[in-house]
This record gives sequence, structure tokens and C-alpha cells, in this order.
Amino acid sequence: MIKDVKFHQPEESPMQSRNVIARVSQLLMVAVGFGGAVAFAQAPAAEQAVTRNAADKDLKWGPCPAFLPKGCGIAVLNGDPSKNNADVFFKVPGKSELPLHWHTSAERMVLVAGELRVTYDGQKEVVMKPGTYAYGPAKKPHKGTCASTEPCILFIAFESPVDAVPGAAAKK
Repeated sequence: MIKDVKFHQPEESPMQSRNVIARVSQLLMVAVGFGGAVAFAQAPAAEQAVTRNAADKDLKWGPCPAFLPKGCGIAVLNGDPSKNNADVFFKVPGKSELPLHWHTSAERMVLVAGELRVTYDGQKEVVMKPGTYAYGPAKKPHKGTCASTEPCILFIAFESPVDAVPGAAAKK
């Protein structure tokens, strides 16, 4: 066992100690000032939180592509549908058919109202009821039926710009 080990420390004069403290203080002030300037310069624009309800009277419902049923509507909830990461409500009248189509983007969906039956190529039909989540892969053809008498309203989050292409997916 080692006892009484002493480390050699050079002796400093009180003046040297004050100089070291002063230099450290100056460096900290510069670092804090610089860091604050960088933080201020990089502060993102204040993005606002968004809350929407399908019954909101302020929603602006636009038309759907011509191949979709008459009375179909799309309301942009967040983002720009011509750019990545747009969220929309998609509404179709009750008892209407959605013909076979596909999207360039993957879709993340939650049914908000109605009962929607969806069939993706090569898969069994699924029945979506309010609160049901579904994921649709990019370019995967699918069709649907709004089985309820009330309109079906689907929340869809698109990764790529919003589109809907009629028919089977293009061959790769």
C-alpha cells in the first residue's frame, strides 16, 4: 500500500493566480457571448401548432381529381400539397366507390368518419372505422368503397407531394 504520496505543484504567486482567473473569466465571457449570438442567429421561425376538426367551418375543401367520385373533397390541414410532408382530410360521399388508383407517396391514414372498405393489390379487403390507422406503401394500387351512408373522411399524411394516379401502378 502506498502512503503519503505527494504531488509536486509549482508555486504560484498571488499575481499569477489572479491573471489566470482573469483570463479564464475573459474566455468564458467571449464563449458565452459567441454562443448566444450563434443561438440567436440559428433560432428557427416560430412555427405554430395546428389543430383541425373535420367539422371545422373554416376548412377550405378543394376538388379531387376528376376520376374520383362527384362530391369528393380535399382540405389541406398542414403543409403545401405540392411539396413533401403535407397533411390533408380526404372526404367522399357515403355509398361512393373509389376506383383503382395509386400515389407516388406512401400514405399514413386515420379514418375520422364513416366506414371505408379498402383493398390493396394482392391483399384482402380491410374495413376501416373511425380511429382505424392504415399505412399505404408508395405506388401500391388500391381501391375503396365508402360503405356508410354518411361521408367518409380520412386523414392522410403524405411524405411526397400529394397526387392520385388512376389505374394500376406504372411498371418500374
